[in-house]
Amino acid sequence: MRAERWRLVAGQVGRSVAVWAVSTVTMLVLAGILPDFQLRSADGDSATQITVTAASGAGAFGVLSAVVWPLLVRLLLLVPALVLGLLVFFLNGALLLLALRLNPTERGGAAWETAVVVAAVMSAVASATGAALAVRDDDAYRRRLYRLADRRRRSGPPCPASPGTVFLQLDGVGHDVLLDAVGKDLMPTVARWLGISDGIGEGTGEGTGDGAKATHRLTPWRTDWSSQTGASQLGILHGSNHDVPAFRWYEKDRREVMVCNRPTSAAELQRRAVGHAGHTGLLTLDGASRGNLFSGGADEQALVLSIAGRRSRENRSRAGYFAYFSDPANAVRTALSFVAEAAREIGQSTRARVRKQRPRVSRGGLYPFIRAFATVVERDVVVAAVMGDLLAGRTSVYADLVAYDEVAHHSGPFSRDAEKVLQRLDRSLALIEKVAEHAPRPYRIVVLSDHGQSPGETFRARYGLTLGDLVRAGCGRPVPRRATGIPPGFRHWGSTRSGAEARAAVRAALHIPVEEGGEQYRPSRRRSEPIVLASGNLGLVSFPDVPHRMTKEEIAARHPALLPTLANHPGIGFLLVRSEVHGGVVLGAYGTEIPLDRLDEDPGPLAAFGPGAADAVRRTHSFPHTADIMVNSFHDPADGEVLAFEEQIGSHGGLGGAQGRPFLLSPVTFSAPVDDEAELVGAEHVHRVLTRWLREWDGPQVPLEPREERAA
Repeated sequence: MRAERWRLVAGQVGRSVAVWAVSTVTMLVLAGILPDFQLRSADGDSATQITVTAASGAGAFGVLSAVVWPLLVRLLLLVPALVLGLLVFFLNGALLLLALRLNPTERGGAAWETAVVVAAVMSAVASATGAALAVRDDDAYRRRLYRLADRRRRSGPPCPASPGTVFLQLDGVGHDVLLDAVGKDLMPTVARWLGISDGIGEGTGEGTGDGAKATHRLTPWRTDWSSQTGASQLGILHGSNHDVPAFRWYEKDRREVMVCNRPTSAAELQRRAVGHAGHTGLLTLDGASRGNLFSGGADEQALVLSIAGRRSRENRSRAGYFAYFSDPANAVRTALSFVAEAAREIGQSTRARVRKQRPRVSRGGLYPFIRAFATVVERDVVVAAVMGDLLAGRTSVYADLVAYDEVAHHSGPFSRDAEKVLQRLDRSLALIEKVAEHAPRPYRIVVLSDHGQSPGETFRARYGLTLGDLVRAGCGRPVPRRATGIPPGFRHWGSTRSGAEARAAVRAALHIPVEEGGEQYRPSRRRSEPIVLASGNLGLVSFPDVPHRMTKEEIAARHPALLPTLANHPGIGFLLVRSEVHGGVVLGAYGTEIPLDRLDEDPGPLAAFGPGAADAVRRTHSFPHTADIMVNSFHDPADGEVLAFEEQIGSHGGLGGAQGRPFLLSPVTFSAPVDDEAELVGAEHVHRVLTRWLREWDGPQVPLEPREERAA
C-alpha cells in the first residue's frame, strides 16, 4: 500500500514537471518569435540565465493559474457570463505580467497585448499536455474523477446505489437526420449504441440496430402542431403543453404577446403547466436542469431560461458559467474555440454568398457570434455541468444542446455545416458516457430531440412578400412597394428573429431582457389592424380589438377578401378558423371548407401533411389562446420542403416534413416506449414514457403522474 502511494505521488510529480518543462520551452519559443516579449535584461544574458528566467516565469504563471484564477472568477461572478468569457484573454495576460514581476531574477517583460497572446498560448499548451498525459494514464484519469466525485459528495447525502438517468436533448435533430448522420459515420457513438458498424442496417428506422450488441433502441415520435422547443420541452419536462399554440402568440385577455424564449413568458408557461399537470415535473426528485427553457421541477438549475429573469439568490441560471470558467484551461480553450467558430461561420457564409447558393438567408451582423456561443460556449458549459452532476450522483439530469438547431436554421438541416456540428455533438455524448463510467452510481443515458427541421426557402424569398404583407393585402391595406423588404416605419409583428433558442441564451447570459417589441400591445388607431406573428412555417393572425376568438363569419364580415386571399395563395397549405356553424373548420384553396369532425373521412388540404395532422389541428383548436386565424405554409411531400415565414432555410414550428418527427434513443434495458403497433405521439406522451422509466428501477421518483393518467 505504501509503495502504491509513493508510486502515485511520483507519477503526479512527474506529470507536473513535464507540464512545467513544456511550458518553459513554450515561453522560450514565444520569446524568440514575439519582439515585445523579453526574457533577458537590457545588458544581455546567457542562455542559462534566459532558461532560468523562463522556468521561473512558467512556474509562477502555473501556480497563479491554479490558485488565483478560481478566486478571481468568483469575484467576477456578477459580470455577465459572455463578457467573462471574452475577458479570459486579458485576465490571463494580467496573471502572466504578475508572474514576470514575481520572477526572482528580475528579468523579463512584455507589452500588454503581447502578454495576452503569450498567456493564451501557454494555457492552451499546458492544458493539452496535461490532458495528453492523463489520457495515457487511465488509472490517473480514473483517480482524478473519483477525487472530484468524492469532493462533491461530501456536501450532500450519501449516493444511492440505484441507477441514475441522464436525458440529453439534441435540439432540432430529426429522426431521419440522425439516421443519415449514422449512415455517413458522422456519429460513431450513436452507431455503436445502435449496434451498427457499417452503415444503416435494415429495420433500423423501426427502432432497432442491425447488430446483436445494440445497447439502445431508436424510436421516432410525432410532435404536436406546434413543433418547437417551447411546446415540446414544456410537455416533456412538465407533462403538459396545453394552450401553447405556437412559439409566439397573442393573448387577448392579457393583451400580451407570449414568446417561449422570453424569461417572463417561460416562467408563466411553467406555472400553467404545473397547475394543469398536477405535479412539479420530471426532475422533482434530486434532479438537475441544464440549459433548458424550463426547470422540470429540478432543485439544481443552471442556464434555465424560466428563472433567468429573477433578481434573487434563488436565480442560479448562470451558476454553470462560474463552474466552467473557474478552470483557466477551460476558459482559454473555449475562448479560442469561440473565435475559431465565429471565423468559420464568416468563411462559410462568404463561400455560400460567392457561390450564390439557394436557398440562402442573411448570416451577417451578430449571427457569427451567436452561432459561436451556441456551438461552443453553451455546449461546453452544459456538458461540463452534466459531468458534474454525474460525479455528484444526481438521480436525474436533463440537458439541452442547441448547437445543431442554431446552425441548421441558417445553413440547412442536411448542410455540411450542420453535419460538422453533429460530429462534435457525438464527441460530447462520448465524453459524457466516459465520465458516467466513473460516477458513484450507474447511469442510463437517454438521448432525444424535441423536434426536427424541414428544409425549404423562405416565403418572402419565393413570393417577394411576407405573411404580414399578404394579410395587409387581404385587409385592403397597401402592400409595401419594396417586394423583398418592409418599408421604414411599418411595424410588422411577424418580422421575428431567427435562431430563437441560441439568441435567448446569449441575451440571458448578458442579462439583456429578451423582448420582442415590448410585452404589452398598444392598440392601433385603426381598430382592425391585425397582429401577425410567425413561428417557423406557422403563422398566427389575431385582431386585438375583439376580446374573443373571432369566427369565420365575423372575419368575413369585417374583411371579405382576407380568408380567400390567404387560402388561395400557393404558398399557404391550409387555414384553421372558428366557425359559428361547425365549431371549427379547415380552409383550403378553391373554396375548400372541411369541418374538424369530418377530417378523418375527408382530410382535404391536410392530406399532404400525413397521418396525425387532423388530431394535431383539432387539439390546437381546443386551446383558449389559439389565434383568430392559424396559417400553415405549403408543404411538398415529395421533397419534404416547407416555406418558413421567418428568415430560416431550416425551420420548424408547424406541420409538414421532418420537423414533426424527432427521435427517442433509449437503453434496451428500459421497457419499450410503445407497443409494436402503437405510435409515440405528442410531448405529453413522451413525458409519461420517461416518467415510467424513472419508476421502473427505484420506485417512485416523480411524485405524481400527469392528470390524464391519474384519472384513467
